[in-house]
Amino acid sequence: MSLTWSAKDHKNMSQPAATGQKRSRNDTGNKVSVVLGAQWGDEGKGKVVDLLATEADVVCRCQGGNNAGHTVVVDGKEYDFHLLPSGIINSKSISLIGNGVVIHLPGLFEEGDKNEKKGLKGWEKRLIVSDRAHLVFDFHQVVDGLQETERQAHEGKTIGTTKKGIGPAYSSKASRTGLRVCDLLGDFKDFSMRFKNLVRQHQSMYPALTVDVEDQLKKLKEYSERLRPMVRDGVYYMYEALHGSPKKILVEGANAALLDIDFGTYPFVTSSNCTVGGACTGLGIPPVNIGDVFGVSKAYTTRVGIGAFPTEQLNAVGELLQTRGHEVGVTTGRKRRCGWLDLVIVRYAHMINGFTGIALTKLDILDVMDEIKVGIAYKVNGKRIPHFPANMDVLHKVEVEYETFPGWKTDTSAARKWNDLPAKAQNYIHFIENHIGVPIKWIGVGKSRECMIQMF
Repeated sequence: MSLTWSAKDHKNMSQPAATGQKRSRNDTGNKVSVVLGAQWGDEGKGKVVDLLATEADVVCRCQGGNNAGHTVVVDGKEYDFHLLPSGIINSKSISLIGNGVVIHLPGLFEEGDKNEKKGLKGWEKRLIVSDRAHLVFDFHQVVDGLQETERQAHEGKTIGTTKKGIGPAYSSKASRTGLRVCDLLGDFKDFSMRFKNLVRQHQSMYPALTVDVEDQLKKLKEYSERLRPMVRDGVYYMYEALHGSPKKILVEGANAALLDIDFGTYPFVTSSNCTVGGACTGLGIPPVNIGDVFGVSKAYTTRVGIGAFPTEQLNAVGELLQTRGHEVGVTTGRKRRCGWLDLVIVRYAHMINGFTGIALTKLDILDVMDEIKVGIAYKVNGKRIPHFPANMDVLHKVEVEYETFPGWKTDTSAARKWNDLPAKAQNYIHFIENHIGVPIKWIGVGKSRECMIQMF
């Protein structure tokens, strides 16, 4: 049997738009801009999202949970977001938590209430939650801690999770025993039965786990009523947003490329896809609707927790970066490990994500350096390797090849345009841009929204 397809057939194909009007098959709808971490997280994605969100109609989270932490400073006020999209600050935009996110309801409402006291008003009316998103329960968080304890006892090391229950929740999802927002808002009797079964399942694996099931169900029932007005069919909502009137839609990635479950430094990774594919699977967006993909990288490198870190500086340089950069995890409060900028990992992140622009943040932290190094290649047994190693034993052993630059020894924090930067800083930036092969769109020289130099 053969099928023929004429140009006329193609021309006549159409699909319904949100307005009910016919739309050409060639008209793919609104494009989505995606902001992603290009290192091990903590690159300043929240600041970039906040900058773009001022003009966005919809700002979305597509993966992760409250293991992520984004700090946004607006008008001197510092907001910390973990589950809420950073765009929630914009009173004119809608914030969407997609199906790929795992949601801890106590954490969500605690976060909203805490930021409301700082001046975030009306956030519940601007938040939409996908009915397909999975739930993180309190016992998932306890299990997360128990797993880390077991790893330490049996293997002598942990993964370094945030103990927010993210891994166990995604495990429940993958084993098809997880519970979603739509389950919580459906038949509560059925939800209760499934919740009890899920608790028993985890108790069989972790005998030390104790759960006050009835108390938990009572609280979940209360949360469900507060949550109900925010819940929508996320797939249909995104379809309407993509195919209705022109809209600016922004996707805020949590975590980063080197923490991706498939592409990161496994097993020291998160439990979701925090590369560009996660935007499609975590929101129901077709790849054809992905527009700009912006990677965010610090002007140096940091990492929280354990795992290979080739350019780490366990010396005065690392201490200076940690101190000047105030490198402490937003979610965990742990000090971040610090080192020189590693362009091998940024290039690797670009291979996966296809960045159309880079935001280079925290350039000002390097202002006092006499010289600045940049990792440009890895060597194994004295020979350059063209790829980023999957095997962590190999990554631990690589020799980093560096390019060295003279420091500019000038305060850049007041710079607001390219010409305000010293020539040596400009040379440093040009080298990074040329080495990655992606234009640098923003340069960050401070914490606030105004401290982002826009290049184009």
